[in-house]
Amino acid sequence: MNKIQIYDTTLRDGSQMQGISFSVADKIKILHLLDELGVDYVEGGWPGANPKDIEFFEQAKSLKLKHTKLAAFGSTRRADSKNCDEDLIIQSLIKAETPVVTIVGKSWDLHVEVALRTTLENNLLMIEDSITYLKSKGKEVFLDAEHFFDGYVDNPEYSLLVIQSALKASVDAIVLCDTNGGNLPDDIAEITKNILQKFPQAKLGIHCHNDSGVAVANSLAALKAGAIQVQGTVNGYGERCGNADLIPIIANLALKMNMQTLPSEEHIKQLTLVSRQVSEIANLNLSRQQPFVGRSAFAHKGGLHASAMRRNRRTYEHIDPELVGNSSRVIVSEQSGISNILDFAKSRGLQLGADAEKIAKDILAEIKIKEHEGYQFDQAGASLELLFLRKLDQKPHFFEVIDFKVFASSNDMAEATARIKVGEEIFHTASLGVGPGHALDNTLRKALTKYYGTLKDFKLTDFKVRVVDSHDGTAAKTRVNVEMDNHGTKWNTVGLHENILQATFQAICESIEFGLYLTETESKHF
Repeated sequence: MNKIQIYDTTLRDGSQMQGISFSVADKIKILHLLDELGVDYVEGGWPGANPKDIEFFEQAKSLKLKHTKLAAFGSTRRADSKNCDEDLIIQSLIKAETPVVTIVGKSWDLHVEVALRTTLENNLLMIEDSITYLKSKGKEVFLDAEHFFDGYVDNPEYSLLVIQSALKASVDAIVLCDTNGGNLPDDIAEITKNILQKFPQAKLGIHCHNDSGVAVANSLAALKAGAIQVQGTVNGYGERCGNADLIPIIANLALKMNMQTLPSEEHIKQLTLVSRQVSEIANLNLSRQQPFVGRSAFAHKGGLHASAMRRNRRTYEHIDPELVGNSSRVIVSEQSGISNILDFAKSRGLQLGADAEKIAKDILAEIKIKEHEGYQFDQAGASLELLFLRKLDQKPHFFEVIDFKVFASSNDMAEATARIKVGEEIFHTASLGVGPGHALDNTLRKALTKYYGTLKDFKLTDFKVRVVDSHDGTAAKTRVNVEMDNHGTKWNTVGLHENILQATFQAICESIEFGLYLTETESKHF
């Protein structure tokens, strides 16, 4: 089994993505996650480039990593530097005190002459001098051959001279970069093979960007062609269209290509957890369709699919999701069949009784009617479970809303009032909020918290509004989706009405009801 070095660049390339700004504490957390995952190398950033990276590398000096080697990233010495001893970039790399240093060097003659504005000969000297100097300081040195594939197509002779100069300086690995992300897998594989034929002693890595949507495929193609290191980021974070996503790369290598990546099968099972934790730290929603680790990666909505899955999971799953720490999910919607209903009930611990198929048909019929009206349950599992409980006469009765009113004015605040019944007691409450939805949420909480103490821990974390029948204008039905969180357990509800306040109140009420169902009963949470 071939060993592939996994080199993560989330802390540098990932932070260049629009919408991401890692703090020093964030970077330390991600570094520890990747170390626990068993990643071979983690690139921490560019020492000296900004105060954040300076502080990160200073803190990193005291860290005790179990598996990962930390790398500092920089460039070759500057074109006008007399030597590396006087070059600020090289000296900042030394000052970081990391065991590994990765330097970027130009391998496309266009960039040498236009971006660096130096001669082709001087660029080769810069590469050789920088690697030689860093090796003399006891560093493991990698060269990121920037724009290598574009440079090889335009001027292969010069790109080969770059490889030759790096090897002459005893570089540990040369990373071929598809920096513009414009190449395709067949070309990546062919060029990688050509380099290894000319320089069989070279240890090659691959670093791809995703501008053509094939960064993962390009990376796998290079590795199959003989590269021994792959660079990328968690979830494909990166500038423009992102970098190669290490999560599916690792999974494909380990589970389908018989190549060793992480230390063990147990580490592979951490892929889903790490992917989701990094997305939380980045404050970005992980795509449900994220390969291998997304919530919908092994979700089955079609009735025929769910039926076949009940007989054999291989019919619609390319791997056992548990191998990467994920799980199968059956989605219930108007596209569903009886199998979806039965599987959903089983997954939630709901007993349909002796006549399960008849009850399942009744539930499915109601779901189809409601989705025709405009409800959508595939992203509102809590509302769906409450529907099941109502049909089964198993829904706990926590409270009843007799009436509510909302008052909005031209200032920033809204006021909501409600008459609520708990047991035999009826009472009236009122609360302010920054908008109608917030005011309604506050009113319910104010009324119910003295009866249900767990309610204080429920946090409304997402609120979405969608017009369903836009051709009806302001009289159109409105669908409201609410996400609630209780110490990391999240659930989603949906409300539908021509009156947006009614839809909002329905979604919020169901969200609170379901949260109480989780905390006040022994249900299986969604």
